[in-house]
Amino acid sequence: MKPRAILTAALIVILVAACATTPTGRRQLIIVSEDTAIAASKQAYVQQLKPYENKGKLNNDPKTVARVRRITSRLIPQAIKIRPETNVWDWSINVIDDPKTVNAWAMAGGKMAIYTGLIDKLKATDDEIAQVMGHEIAHALAKHTAEKMSVAMASQVGIMAIGIATDRQGAAMTAATAAAALAITLPNSRTAEAEADRIGIELAAKAGYDPQAAVTLWEKMAKVSGEGPPQFLSTHPAPSNRRETLQRLVPQMRPYYEQSKTSPLPTYDLR
Repeated sequence: MKPRAILTAALIVILVAACATTPTGRRQLIIVSEDTAIAASKQAYVQQLKPYENKGKLNNDPKTVARVRRITSRLIPQAIKIRPETNVWDWSINVIDDPKTVNAWAMAGGKMAIYTGLIDKLKATDDEIAQVMGHEIAHALAKHTAEKMSVAMASQVGIMAIGIATDRQGAAMTAATAAAALAITLPNSRTAEAEADRIGIELAAKAGYDPQAAVTLWEKMAKVSGEGPPQFLSTHPAPSNRRETLQRLVPQMRPYYEQSKTSPLPTYDLR
């Protein structure tokens, strides 16, 4: 196929791409299907973690890993209640030993990672870690990886990549895997961040974690920013009113938190 025809075909795909709806009701343009994003993220996740594993910096503190997985295992069932089809996802959380990096991220399909720097530098409580992981789970629930991959592939470079990748299926997956890896380094939009905050604080409250921790988390993040912006802020932009917005959500989330204390909470078996 000639380059001009390739570009024309790619543009047509973009123009007729179906809109999806997030759990908050926001409409989003999705060029890359969630299934494609999940398959690509599965490969990209392994690629992202492999260098740390090779250096012995992946899940090397059993106590920290157990703590993070215990917290996350209570959040995932609440996410599945919002989107029942995600019960077939291979949810994963790994802890990267990097004391200087204050960050966490999620890929499509519930592939997540958190850095020890976020836990240690912030002296994060369980409630605060729950807010971080709830926020990351929310990104997965709201198809933000597929959305960012779509934006990347809709760029001029992305359009060319799509055209080249149509030559064979293997190349297509390679391009998608690269886009999935790129997606975790691209900043989320302010809209996506607000959405993840809203969903994340609710997930945490329903899982039995104090919603006020969403506010104290960002207070600590602001203090750490004085040492230089943490990596978390490069992909999770923080508007000046973020803490105020979260504080306004706390009273709405309090009943979920209180209700969580009245019966045993389900957990997800994370390995």
